[in-house]
Amino acid sequence: MRDLKPQAELSQALLTWYDAHAREMPWRVGPADRAAGIRPDPYQVWLSEVMLQQTTVAAVTDYFQRFTRRWPSVAELAGAEDGDVMAEWAGLGYYARARNLLKCARVVADELDGVFPDRYDDLLKLPGIGPYTAAAIASIAFDRPETVMDGNVERVMARLHDLHDPLPGCKPELKAYATALTPTERPGDYAQAVMDLGATICTPRSPACGICPVIEACAARRAGTAADLPRKSPKKPKPTRYGYAYLARLEDGAWVLERRPDKGLLGGMLGWPGPDWSEAPDDAPPFAGAWIDLPGEVRHTFTHFHLILRLRTATLAHPPSAEGIEVVAKHRFRPGYLPTVMRKAHALWQAQ
Repeated sequence: MRDLKPQAELSQALLTWYDAHAREMPWRVGPADRAAGIRPDPYQVWLSEVMLQQTTVAAVTDYFQRFTRRWPSVAELAGAEDGDVMAEWAGLGYYARARNLLKCARVVADELDGVFPDRYDDLLKLPGIGPYTAAAIASIAFDRPETVMDGNVERVMARLHDLHDPLPGCKPELKAYATALTPTERPGDYAQAVMDLGATICTPRSPACGICPVIEACAARRAGTAADLPRKSPKKPKPTRYGYAYLARLEDGAWVLERRPDKGLLGGMLGWPGPDWSEAPDDAPPFAGAWIDLPGEVRHTFTHFHLILRLRTATLAHPPSAEGIEVVAKHRFRPGYLPTVMRKAHALWQAQ
């Protein structure tokens, strides 16, 4: 590693660049406002960081703005109906995050008087907050000198040090490099500066090295290997699972839905009844009906597998009594309240 003085110079170069080029985001307090004494809202920092996991800024912005218009404080979010929050979350995926979002809001509102802890170790105790999110909140909201590691930061560190060991095995080494560069002055701005650098200049493909504020310090640039880093261990191919979705309506137009278990994929969400998804799913209907097979199929990809769903539909004279079943009146049903894969199934049904 480099000695302390060049590290301090490198951190300052990033901060100077950030002062001029910081991205504007609805949850961010920019460097000029921050210098004027305006502090970030920990609620908005937390909410944005949870939403941004595995997702892009562009995808999150509209969701964030809708959430904060509807629930402008952690106390108001804590008092929200679970179903309303899940409906607003639909399309962001990773629904366990939405469930933990509510759990965390309620702990903060009910047990901490609506005040987020300002230290990493205390933040880590809250539901749904892991090492990355705890570091991000402590750093960005409270200016604690924590090391914030996301994919952008890993890429910048791998290139600065020309590290060729593959991810994820080299994560500890990359974090050590990032920790050494984190300053005690303006650590929140610095954390956002490195992430902005990775998102706008030190990009995965075709990095814009010519305008990089730390080009002189970049070992990978000197070696001509920047575009090849960071290296990643080969990914295992995703398996494909199969399933059936049973779209049933009552004669008055009400829809028959199923509440999924709290734990597991799409936990706590409403969706179409059907068997567990597997290589050879059970094709027995979940309840009696004059089922008709619909042509076509729904294809959806989750983090760890691809899914192919076949659809069956029926009109029922009476609500079924199967466990977990909920009947939603025609005037209350909104496809947008369903998770994406279930919306796809409804769209295919609608197209028949």
